[in-house]
Amino acid sequence: MSDLRNVTYCGLYCRLCATKARIPQAATALRNTLAVDGWEDYGEYITPDFKTFWSTLNKLAGFEEECPDCRGGCGDPGCNIRKCAKERETELCPLCAEYPCKHINALAQRYPNLIADGNRLKEIGVESWVREQEERRKTGFCYCDIRFPQKGVVEQCDEPDK
Repeated sequence: MSDLRNVTYCGLYCRLCATKARIPQAATALRNTLAVDGWEDYGEYITPDFKTFWSTLNKLAGFEEECPDCRGGCGDPGCNIRKCAKERETELCPLCAEYPCKHINALAQRYPNLIADGNRLKEIGVESWVREQEERRKTGFCYCDIRFPQKGVVEQCDEPDK
């Protein structure tokens, strides 16, 4: 099978997530602006938490390279989708005979393109699908642009098993 480093079990593409597609670039721009303005030298005099902030900003700026991706544990450590895929020894949920299952349907309530993208992956194959996702990335597409918000809820892969 193809290199799945940027493909989540559920069928999202990591490089279309704000964690990789926007946050590192924005953090880098802010860090560079602050550095030019001398904040590294006097930031702690303006706010006592500056060193913690600066450390976090540097981590965010490098997150595209440092992110372990879904298969490496990025995201909710208790993700039911990841657990299910591993138990079933399924590399991609869209290739599972039970797709879309209750876990995928729950996640699709937040990501309206999830099931259509999964069906597209099945239709054209992983390599072609990844190429399409990279084309999407070039347009500036990011899941956060179309994700439905859930007020007061920490994002999870789906509802916890009861």
